[in-house]
Amino acid sequence: MTSDLASFCVSPSSTLREAIACIERTNRATALVVDESQRLKDIITDGDIRRAILAGLDLDTPVGTLQKRRVHSVYPEPVTATVGTEPEVLLRLMQERAVRQIPLLDKRSRVVKLVFLSDFLPDETWPLQTVVMAGGYGNRMRPLTDKVPKPMLPISDKPLLEHILQQFRVAGIRSVNLTTHYKGDVIARYFGDGREFGVQLNYVQEDQPLGTAGSLSFLGETEGPLLVINGDILTQVDFRAFLDFHRDTKADMTVGIRLYELCVPYGVIETDGIHITGIVEKPTLKHFINGGIYLLNQNMRRYIPKGQHFDMPDLIKQLIAEGHRVVSFPIHEYWLDIGHHEDYEQAQEDAKQGKIQK
Repeated sequence: MTSDLASFCVSPSSTLREAIACIERTNRATALVVDESQRLKDIITDGDIRRAILAGLDLDTPVGTLQKRRVHSVYPEPVTATVGTEPEVLLRLMQERAVRQIPLLDKRSRVVKLVFLSDFLPDETWPLQTVVMAGGYGNRMRPLTDKVPKPMLPISDKPLLEHILQQFRVAGIRSVNLTTHYKGDVIARYFGDGREFGVQLNYVQEDQPLGTAGSLSFLGETEGPLLVINGDILTQVDFRAFLDFHRDTKADMTVGIRLYELCVPYGVIETDGIHITGIVEKPTLKHFINGGIYLLNQNMRRYIPKGQHFDMPDLIKQLIAEGHRVVSFPIHEYWLDIGHHEDYEQAQEDAKQGKIQK
């Protein structure tokens, strides 16, 4: 429960960008939309914002737009309760309506308190396995990777992989599988069993490169979905929001995606046969790209051939062809794929500017 309501509140005229900042500031995946008298107008969740991004809404769009878009949904109005509602009633309401928070209102619909599911179930555990793909050769990063694998390249004062493990630890993830191949001994010597870094590590050594999905066939079965991240990704993505989104959309696989903008430095000609129908000066092309982070239901691993080279794009195509539900999760937080030297230089600069959590 929180009484610091101001940090959770935005106004109806606030933008999606401001709502994102509010959610990231409180780390509770929720922003309350209130008027000048503190009367509740709407609740904006992390999932609402991700869906808005997928729908093509600009981040400068007012948050009031989201409420209008939910008019025809099952629950178009915020889930609330009155001050004094018994805890067991609040817990049952959260479970029935699949929400993680409920604002408590007074008789004038003013927000007095905000209660969270974690107030009642504080020991909720992560029902998933976690895998970091750290076996690549890193050929595009040579000569830096001649003696160490790419996940061990230093950023600020510690290896890239240590930044990833730290992000897991902050999110509450304690058990991590590392798939290794090229110079895997360097990784094992540095991290050991992971206890010094706040996690428990299990190594899956590939005798031959198996791609970005092949080694998943060797993991044991556990409860819950499988979280997979490439070992060259730096990100501040909210992994719990990722899991919530996966569950809410009833996905078989969720793929983290990133909006990529490409500015064309020329006038683009539009044609119909030999005729010019228009010209657009220096347009910006926008596309979603694969962010290298995935959530996969355990039973979907049956499509991964054991002991063979198999990449995540192959698995995505296979699942779509078989009629399974594959959804996208837009990443609006910090994200950087270190695939080239200029990306590595960018990571170093971002670390200096404090964009990467230390």
